[in-house]
Amino acid sequence: MDNYKLFLTVLVSLFSLLSFVSWVANGDSISSSSSCTQTPYPQICTSFVTSNPLVTSKGFRDVALTVTMNQAQLAHNHISAMDLSSFDQPAKAAWVDCVELSNDTVSQLNRVLLSNSWEDTQTWLSAAVANHQTCQNGFMELNSASFMSSLPSILLSDFSKLLSNSLAVNKQQAASTLSGSKQPGGGARRLLSDGFPSWVSAADRKLLQSTTVASQAANIVVAADGSGNYKTISQALSASAKLRSGTSRFVIYVKKGTYKENVEITKKMKNIMLIGDGIGATIVTGSKNVQDGSTTFRSATVAAVGDGFIAKAMTFQNTAGPQKHQAVAFRSGSDQSVFYQCSFQGYQDTLYVHSQRQFYRNCDIYGTVDFIFGDAAVVFQNCNIYVRKPMSNQKNTITAQGRSDPNENTGISIHNCKITAASDLKAVQSSYKTYLGRPWKEYSRTVVMKTYLDTLIDPAGWLEWSGNFALTTLYYGEYSNTGSGSSTSGRVKWKGYHIMTTSDAQKFTVANFLGGGSWIGAAGVPYTSGL
Repeated sequence: MDNYKLFLTVLVSLFSLLSFVSWVANGDSISSSSSCTQTPYPQICTSFVTSNPLVTSKGFRDVALTVTMNQAQLAHNHISAMDLSSFDQPAKAAWVDCVELSNDTVSQLNRVLLSNSWEDTQTWLSAAVANHQTCQNGFMELNSASFMSSLPSILLSDFSKLLSNSLAVNKQQAASTLSGSKQPGGGARRLLSDGFPSWVSAADRKLLQSTTVASQAANIVVAADGSGNYKTISQALSASAKLRSGTSRFVIYVKKGTYKENVEITKKMKNIMLIGDGIGATIVTGSKNVQDGSTTFRSATVAAVGDGFIAKAMTFQNTAGPQKHQAVAFRSGSDQSVFYQCSFQGYQDTLYVHSQRQFYRNCDIYGTVDFIFGDAAVVFQNCNIYVRKPMSNQKNTITAQGRSDPNENTGISIHNCKITAASDLKAVQSSYKTYLGRPWKEYSRTVVMKTYLDTLIDPAGWLEWSGNFALTTLYYGEYSNTGSGSSTSGRVKWKGYHIMTTSDAQKFTVANFLGGGSWIGAAGVPYTSGL
């Protein structure tokens, strides 16, 4: 094992050195030490990036990202080859998550190096940060923190700082090369004439606009009663790998019925669309939870990682109940994923918006504690958010956003929605306090705009996570909300809380926060680009 690690270390060092030699040979001649002073962790930058003092400003960014990617690959190799003989079952469960997440981080960083789009690269770097945090979360929530010392030291310390530096360097370069309407997140994008964003294909629009889904429109039909091609969604997904060519849109029609299975749309399953017969008709249900030994990440009834995922007219449940604590109904780490006319039902941690760009329209979300949480860049539009009755000693918190670095382009934007009590809470809502959110991580960012807030919302609006943690670094905002719970006169007085101006609010619209949302229109989902 030691010889293997030494070999990997030498290999990565040689690769990095060759990269530096290549840039120097091309005549690059600006010192990178001055560039390192602009990063959050200049000492780490100097140690890893400035092995050669002569790189151009463009070369500096590329070298910084290449070094980070190489270290990510080294960390993944170390994790994959670990000796687990001393690990108990919960620690092994957390380790499995780390293997998957570290592999995804390598993929994200590789495509950062191949892209010139600021919005894309900052999204993918932010996803790498989310992966790193999630790996560690698994050990902590399963009371296996003592096993974290067995993880590669690079993963626990230096790597998170390299990621933070890469985010900062990438953002700085974008700021120096873009101006005016080309600034990141600036300027409205073109909508198609039918009101859909340009990134939703004509075929996808037809599927999403259709009030009924004919079997012949689907590549595969799933039916619990045996009248389709397969009886389970998982079987259909496995078959899709053999039936499709390339990464064109692949439609799986899931007929009405209850599907008791845990479903995973893997990284290789790109542009999958699941279409059901409607909320309450097509139901996917599971009950995995942290109390019974799953990590939060792995507890999801359905998880989508493959990019371009779309779901329409389906219900996703986790029926573990409030006493089981963290129990996810749906987790999305799918970039440019879209959810239309879907229902997400659980209690604590119902909907895990884990990472990357996501859009939810005309959806219902049910839960109690932190039930919309994660570190994606996500917009909820025209959705119903139903707060359920929690356990007797609990407070309801609708969101728990997980932004841990100030340069991440992530956050939760709730736009033109309705927040009210579910039927089980309505009669007793005065006995429980309900808040719009609390800060899971230091730079937590959530805004609520033009949304109806019912009487259940506590006058303070927002809740602390732990003492003064994150209260000056978070960004929580409200804009032009209505309803008896919308008054801001009694709201928290934190430095990070904002009663937003119109200009502030526009930053969190689809046009600006999701890069214009052209991919939403391509999926055939109606959406509002601006406020």
